Amino acid sequence: MCGIVGYIGDKKATPILINGLKKLEYRGYDSAGVAIFNHDDLKVVKCKGRLAALEDKMRNETLEGVLGIGHTRWATHGEPNDVNSHPHISHSGKIAVVHNGIIENYMRLKDFLESKGYEFKSETDTEVVAHLVDYNYNGDLLQAVITSLNDLEGSYALGVICKDMPEQFVAARKDSPLIVGLGKGENFIASDIPAILEHTRDIYILEDKEIVVLTKDEVKVFDIYGVEVKKEIFRVNWDVTAAEKSGYEHFMMKEMMEEPKVLRDTINPRIKDGKILLDNIKITAEDLNKIDKIYIIGCGTAYHAGVVGKYTIEKLARIPVEIDIASEFRYREPMVNERNLVIIISQSGETLDTLVALKESKKRGARILSIVNVVGSSIARESHDVLYTWAGPEIAVASTKAYNTQLAAIYLVAFELAYKKGNLSEEAYFKAIEELKNIPSGVESVLANKEEIQKFAAQHYNAKSIFFIGRGLDYALSMEGSLKLKEISYVHSEAYAGGELKHGTIALIEEGTLVICPMTQDYLLDKMISNIKEVKARGAIVMAITQEKNKEVGKVADVVVSIPDIDSKIAPIVAVTPLQLFAYYMAIQKGCDVDKPRNLAKSVTVE
Repeated sequence: MCGIVGYIGDKKATPILINGLKKLEYRGYDSAGVAIFNHDDLKVVKCKGRLAALEDKMRNETLEGVLGIGHTRWATHGEPNDVNSHPHISHSGKIAVVHNGIIENYMRLKDFLESKGYEFKSETDTEVVAHLVDYNYNGDLLQAVITSLNDLEGSYALGVICKDMPEQFVAARKDSPLIVGLGKGENFIASDIPAILEHTRDIYILEDKEIVVLTKDEVKVFDIYGVEVKKEIFRVNWDVTAAEKSGYEHFMMKEMMEEPKVLRDTINPRIKDGKILLDNIKITAEDLNKIDKIYIIGCGTAYHAGVVGKYTIEKLARIPVEIDIASEFRYREPMVNERNLVIIISQSGETLDTLVALKESKKRGARILSIVNVVGSSIARESHDVLYTWAGPEIAVASTKAYNTQLAAIYLVAFELAYKKGNLSEEAYFKAIEELKNIPSGVESVLANKEEIQKFAAQHYNAKSIFFIGRGLDYALSMEGSLKLKEISYVHSEAYAGGELKHGTIALIEEGTLVICPMTQDYLLDKMISNIKEVKARGAIVMAITQEKNKEVGKVADVVVSIPDIDSKIAPIVAVTPLQLFAYYMAIQKGCDVDKPRNLAKSVTVE
């Protein structure tokens, strides 16, 4: 969740760390800090608040050092304040640590260290790491870190510097992402690529329980036993401007405007000679006959994409699909076996609950197909098969373009499974592919008319509670629309299946209540019109989202947002964009920080 940057080289570390943290602030922004080796001493500057507060505080500091670590925090242990901010420094003042993750046995370690005379100042689990490394340190920082790691339970990405060693620093990871940037006369660590991309495109992707020692001229990677590991260089090939706002006020708007392009990037290369080619994934008809169930696993937005996947795969391929929230999956002792295909969905490829669910399924013999955006991520590396969503960097905390491309990938998989199983005729298969290729143009049409949604949001941004209702695939859309609104505008909203209204939900509808209705499923249109009449009879204001052809919707809804006449089965890829825009404009009207919503961070790398 948090952002980590580290630097060693010939340049001043402070501006490099601050600039890197700015690129990672989407990972956490309730406090920030740096530790610099400065004039034979470790200087720590940290404070509560956004990174701008740290910059203000540092204007009165003279930090000339060329070695340092930095951190931007999403709080897990201890409230956001100056003391709980990272970096944490050991009792002796020799060791400074930044940390992403959760040390689950920190209370036991804290009791042990207090018995040895160590005093704790913060409420964090991270301070335990600083003191533990100090306790194990006898002149060899690498060995002190390795010894300490053997006592830690939980997840971590760590950057560690030592007052006695101005020529090197150490980093390590387990279940939290960390990369190493390889430069000339300088080297880096970071939680994510954007932090160091302006300095280098050559990186090492650290695996679990790997430790790295960095000097300005050399990088060495070791396993938990201290044995050196040879790593392959990963070359980052995307443009640095992909992680910039490019003139937009917010990353979220920029990323929504990129949806047509990234959908083309995800769909078009997978269609050759009119047929779907899922990269190097080989699923034959014989393989499918061995699969008696599919599990789809994800968190948040990825889970909602999975709900679309369940509806679509079951309907087209006629294979039973179970959809699971990753954080619940392994605790219910799932009956996964070698006859199951498990589809894992994650934008970052580092979502810890999802990664753990993947490992649990793999251990039980299932075949793992992951749909991820970040190349080389942990989930991608752990999977048997990977289908990348070519959405590019997604910086805004609220996911938009990644969701659209996840849906596109799911449809590619669903069509291919249905065709190979013989449940989709060749004519229907080719028609579905052509319809999918037209999706980016449909999204362009929606974005070109975004002002009508902006106007509606301006009229209703003071709503206290908003309800989303839908049926079938539109129910999945409703869940995602409701989540987006909650995430960035802080307006209470709930999503319900339209047929559930009469089972209690309708009691919440009163004069002026705002109800949002995705209505893209032709065979359910009459049912949804009846639902609209039910809430309208009780004073609700209704905004409907439907295809242009559905003129009758305008007779019952107060406002209709039209999307092109897209086939119902793939309409969610287009119909979600108006819901994203609605959430965005509601947040803007309320004065919320769209890209950095309170209490949230982009990549959830803790359980």
